[in-house]
Amino acid sequence: MNFDYVITARRISNGQFDTEPGPIRFLKVKQSALTFTPAAVVSSSRDWSAEVVGLADGDENPNSISPSGDILVFVHGYNNDPPIILQRMRQLTADLRSEGWRGQVVAFDWPSANNVLNYLEDRSDAAEVAVELVSRCVKLIADGQAKNCKTNIHMLCHSTGAYVAMEAFVQAEKDGKLFKSDWRIGQVAFIGADVASASLSASDSWSTPMFRRIMRLTNYSNPNDSVLAVSNAKRLGVSPRAGRNGLPFDVNTKAINVDCGEYFVTLDPKKSTYFGDWTHSWHIGNRVFARDLAMSLEGAIDRFAIPTRRNDSGRLVLQKGARPKFMSDWEIKKARA
Repeated sequence: MNFDYVITARRISNGQFDTEPGPIRFLKVKQSALTFTPAAVVSSSRDWSAEVVGLADGDENPNSISPSGDILVFVHGYNNDPPIILQRMRQLTADLRSEGWRGQVVAFDWPSANNVLNYLEDRSDAAEVAVELVSRCVKLIADGQAKNCKTNIHMLCHSTGAYVAMEAFVQAEKDGKLFKSDWRIGQVAFIGADVASASLSASDSWSTPMFRRIMRLTNYSNPNDSVLAVSNAKRLGVSPRAGRNGLPFDVNTKAINVDCGEYFVTLDPKKSTYFGDWTHSWHIGNRVFARDLAMSLEGAIDRFAIPTRRNDSGRLVLQKGARPKFMSDWEIKKARA
């Protein structure tokens, strides 16, 4: 039987997961299930982790520079419930595999209500969840890397999920043992990121812990994102969001922006697969985005030369493009070794 692997920070109440924060739990969810329940909880996080790593390492991608397999942790945003989280995770997995990426996708689920009015409360919950994410998940990663685990771990963060991830890196800096250890995250990608553009500048103290631990950040922006326009309005328009406005001028050198606006306006939502708001959530279900993300995660092609991007005087613009025809014959793994 095949399973989906989920990490959840939801509280259990009356035998079910609810919309309040709780301790981190690790789940194996039947792929036939429409939602996840406490019955899917695995008692040993280390056994769960070993199983996920084994699946990733058992299907290495010849196009990836990773010394072993790859794991992508998907962190959703606000206004997500368990059924839609599974739908997005499964679609993301299918998209990436169709584009040649062979890693293991894991969903990190945090409590966010299915109601726009809960938006500000969700951000408060996100800060609380970030502490739990560090106390269990980041320490699990650090312990594995200390034992010479070579599996490459990446993150894809949607909407407020970017806030959760950035805050988790901050909290990790406050843990003495984690601060001194040499744990790393490979590629990080933001889609529809509901964090301030300015927070990703080279001089910003909030993003510094993240940039210290990652290889690269790719921010996919869309100036047509209407949800982030509402997010801007909630802040009286003084804090442009990275997912709508892109990165600041003085951006950290590890970060790049891919402008998806020109490509997005050519898409017909009636003929597209997506979950949630179209302008904010079009990425998962779109094969051009998946192709670009796959090559970003693999790291074999320079960020400015990925064929699904047009380099417009240093500004990267998402476009239709194919993998290099003979990429599978480049012997990337052999060259890395």
